[in-house]
Amino acid sequence: MSRIGNRPVDLPDGVTITSKEGQVEVKGPKGTLSERLPESIGLEVGDGKATLTRPDEKKESRALHGLARALLANMVTGVTTGFTKELEIQGVGYRAEAGGKNLKLSLGFSHPVEMSVPEGLSVSVAENVIKVEGASKQSVGQFASEIRKLRPPEPYKGKGVRYVGEQVRRKVGKAGAA
Repeated sequence: MSRIGNRPVDLPDGVTITSKEGQVEVKGPKGTLSERLPESIGLEVGDGKATLTRPDEKKESRALHGLARALLANMVTGVTTGFTKELEIQGVGYRAEAGGKNLKLSLGFSHPVEMSVPEGLSVSVAENVIKVEGASKQSVGQFASEIRKLRPPEPYKGKGVRYVGEQVRRKVGKAGAA
């Protein structure tokens, strides 16, 4: 029995769910998200709750049941409160600027790196912290990962782009001749 799949998803005020041919659309104050649910999983909406059902007890059905419930819960959270990822830049001369739909990063390369911000996301920079916000958990995490991938933190001095609160394992430098 899937513990996650059996839990109903609470629908706050202002959130509506519509389902057509396996495509689920969630509308809320922060926007609209849509996702394709597995064909075998059924959706029932009523009394401010959404419940997902599965046809049988096969292993694949149980796995998809939990997945579909997690996706639906993330969409509801996204359209009500949204998701945020924060990255910090550490290193001399490393900086970021957010302007419009572009993010300009100076990360020690011979040229500044410009990234276009995907649709539905917003990026802000305060001192050395980049904040990525949006309704879709997947797109927020993906864009934050792409930013971090440009200059991951290195283990000797800790320079680079890291998530806020991320622990970077430090190595001891080369021992000099004694």
